[in-house]
Amino acid sequence: MAVPSPLPAISNTFKPFIQTPKPTRTRTRNLTTHSSLTSQPQSLSSAKTNLLNLISDQNRGLKTQDDPKRLAEIGVAIESIALMNRDQVTTNSLLSGTWRLLWTTEKEQLFIIKNADFFGTEAGDVLQVIDVENKSLNNVITFPPDGVFFVRSGIEIASDQRVNFRFTSAVLRGKDWEFPLPPFGKGWFESVYLDEEIRVVKDIRGDYLVVDRAPYSWTE
Repeated sequence: MAVPSPLPAISNTFKPFIQTPKPTRTRTRNLTTHSSLTSQPQSLSSAKTNLLNLISDQNRGLKTQDDPKRLAEIGVAIESIALMNRDQVTTNSLLSGTWRLLWTTEKEQLFIIKNADFFGTEAGDVLQVIDVENKSLNNVITFPPDGVFFVRSGIEIASDQRVNFRFTSAVLRGKDWEFPLPPFGKGWFESVYLDEEIRVVKDIRGDYLVVDRAPYSWTE
């Protein structure tokens, strides 16, 4: 079946999303200091509420790109949670599930969300689908009603909070067509907070991610 004409452009657009920078290029977000994290003691529950309030009007992170003050506030909130929650094990079975993007600093994902209308569509839910038992991870961007782009990865538990991943394949799919893309690369992410409702993540590139547990399970 013929591939729709915009597909080469889409392929090039998605290429950065399925790559991972070399560890030597890892950047650290210097948004906080130890004193700023501990000067106002708070409970983990109130820290979680504060974070969710800070990201609630940020359109998954698009608005934050132009608001350095809010970015700094969110960074402080995440680092505060990470510090208070440093002893939690977040790589157990509770990590499995379909997680839906609430907010991120990851520029590739935000670029796709922002520019999806260029291809005559819009970005729907952005998901991470994790199966700890089967050591799998799917990164998914949906384009309702029928489009989806997903990257498959294998995962290994590296520590109480860190998961290593390696990309294995990628697919761009429409209603009656499918186009494979050649992913490459590997990396890691740390879930610095995890409960039945949300997960807060830091990754190899210094990016932040906040997701909630989707009310449905995504499958290929």
